[in-house]
Amino acid sequence: MLQGPAEGRVVLRPGAFDGVKVFTATMFADRGVLGEKVTNWIAEHPENQLTEIIVTQSSDASFHCIAISVFYRQMNRKQAS
Repeated sequence: MLQGPAEGRVVLRPGAFDGVKVFTATMFADRGVLGEKVTNWIAEHPENQLTEIIVTQSSDASFHCIAISVFYRQMNRKQAS
C-alpha cells in the first residue's frame, strides 16, 4: 500500500534562495547516517547561508525513502568571513 509523503519543514531565513542540495536514502543503514552527511556538507560549505530545510518521507510496502532538501543563498567571500 502506497502512503503519501510526510513532510517536516524548518524555515531558517525566509526569502529567496539560489541553490538546493538534496540528500536521499532508502536503505536502513544509509538512512541512519543521512543527518551526519547533511551536517558534514553544511560544515564544508560555510559560504552558503541556509534558508530552509525540508525533510520528506515516503513509503510503500517494501521501501522507505527519506529526503532532506537544503535550500541556501550563496554568500560572497566577504560576507562569509
